[in-house]
Amino acid sequence: MIVLGCNGFSRVSGIFAERFGAVGTEKHYLLGHDAGAALLVDGELVAAVEEERLNREKKTTDFPVNAVQWCLDRAGLEFSDVDLIAFPWDFSAEVLDGMLSDITSAPMAPSAKLDLIGGIGELFTGAVSHDALLADFAARTGFTPDPDKVVFVPHHLAHAMTGYYMAGMKDAAFLISDGRAERYSSLTGEIRDGRIRVFDESVIGAEHSIGLLFAAITRYLGFVPNNDEYKIMGLAGYAEPPVPNPFLEHLVELHEEGRYSFRRPLETDNPRGLDPLFEEFFGPFEDTLAYQARVAAAAQQMLTVVTRHQVRALEARTDLDHLLFEGGVALNCLNNTPLFEGSRFDDMHVSFGASDTGIPIGAAVHAWVGHPGGAGRRRSAPAVTPYLGPEFDDEAVEKALLEFAGRVEWTRLSDDEVVSRVAELLTEKVVIGWYEGRIEHGPRALGHRSILANPKFPDIKDIINTRVKHREPFRPFAPLVLESDAPKVFEMGRKTRSPYMTFVFPVRPEFREVIPGATHVDGTSRVQTITDRDTPRLAALLRRFTALTDVPCLINTSFNVAGEPIVCTPSDALDCFLGTEIDYLMLGNCLVTKTEEP
Repeated sequence: MIVLGCNGFSRVSGIFAERFGAVGTEKHYLLGHDAGAALLVDGELVAAVEEERLNREKKTTDFPVNAVQWCLDRAGLEFSDVDLIAFPWDFSAEVLDGMLSDITSAPMAPSAKLDLIGGIGELFTGAVSHDALLADFAARTGFTPDPDKVVFVPHHLAHAMTGYYMAGMKDAAFLISDGRAERYSSLTGEIRDGRIRVFDESVIGAEHSIGLLFAAITRYLGFVPNNDEYKIMGLAGYAEPPVPNPFLEHLVELHEEGRYSFRRPLETDNPRGLDPLFEEFFGPFEDTLAYQARVAAAAQQMLTVVTRHQVRALEARTDLDHLLFEGGVALNCLNNTPLFEGSRFDDMHVSFGASDTGIPIGAAVHAWVGHPGGAGRRRSAPAVTPYLGPEFDDEAVEKALLEFAGRVEWTRLSDDEVVSRVAELLTEKVVIGWYEGRIEHGPRALGHRSILANPKFPDIKDIINTRVKHREPFRPFAPLVLESDAPKVFEMGRKTRSPYMTFVFPVRPEFREVIPGATHVDGTSRVQTITDRDTPRLAALLRRFTALTDVPCLINTSFNVAGEPIVCTPSDALDCFLGTEIDYLMLGNCLVTKTEEP
């Protein structure tokens, strides 16, 4: 059985810009962001890629025409070969009725209600309804799907199935939390034998979304909502949360069954609506690290309290011992470790596709599992890897290098020479672009499109932030470490691995002076553990580097600059290399340097 999952809408960005003001700072305040496609063949995830990697538009909402075609080409398939097409949205007539009911009962002026209803109507008929999605697919691909072979998967259930598949398809409880789905922002439940059961009493409406509240705080502090929330995580390490915390004292209310609400519900069409309240809580906005860190620390503590409340209720409701945490809120890795450590669950899994980057995968899995010819045929857990996107052979690399001739020089190395030469270079204070194999899926660079550096230098973080990434100086960098060495370097608690940078751990005191460049101001690191099985050449590089330096980690950050998608093609990598102060580029097996200025 062949299932194609896809997320993205041709008209959403235009409708949101015109009807909801989603431009400028609010440009990601819309549905369908992180557009992409995934292909499942007889239960095996053979291809997945975000559209932004191909159209080079960060967090694009556009219909993923390039991603869809690449997935089919990768598998050697035509549209006529596809058995099911799955969308990770279900804007049914019943959902529309519920959305309109939510608006009419909201405490808003009649004129505002009418305007919002008009916008929702245009969004529904022009972009997100079942008919609109089918028409969009046909218009952009030239293939008209059979409606009987199309599955519309509720957004949060797509998230749940992403986590379920990535964790080996074993029975699990789940917490899903993000900005908003069709109507809701969070829910909990169980997956048993591939069947989802939602605990209805746990459902949280969009007007009480912790994800949207965090986005509003992100915007208030001067960053881009639904894009820069990780900056709040970084800032939170520079301050302790205020006592009492005004978010917990005056805004958030916890209820039975893991529910929560806000004393002042969000105006989901007005992301700036809470700014006066934030100034009431923290005083007039100040563009200073101290002010931003105080607000960030308060927001981070609030998020921890709310998600812990949800997990405690889930613990009481289920007898399952494995927890899946998915949705955009699950990318808050600073929250994930205490959330797991404070729970009774044996393990907690946060996938590399926890955000909307993963929902084409989850939609495809949901359609496959629910089909009579689907998951029943699989007897073993699927092999899972994040390295699912395009790769480029030696011929493509050579062609790109020739296009940049005169600006770069290169030397072709053997696999062993790559490891030994790059390890030697990394003993110095240099920054290296590392490019190999299939591009990783999701928002984190996981070693195939990465920038590497030696964390022993205390100022390496500043060098990368200012000379390469062009981003704020308070931003920390993640270390990669061999899975076998991780407990020696980090206080891993009950976790044994963190392959997707979705957990933060304290650096052991004796290693804080060994890896200062990868240790945040609060003594923690967002860790990626690697193995010979998953990333053999990167693991060999780290092992060789450690033998030369006695430093058991390397800094790993995404191969891009601020505001740009992670590089995909060899030409993307060369453009980024030449546009920054990266010292060397390991492009496949070619060690690339810049030519001397005349």
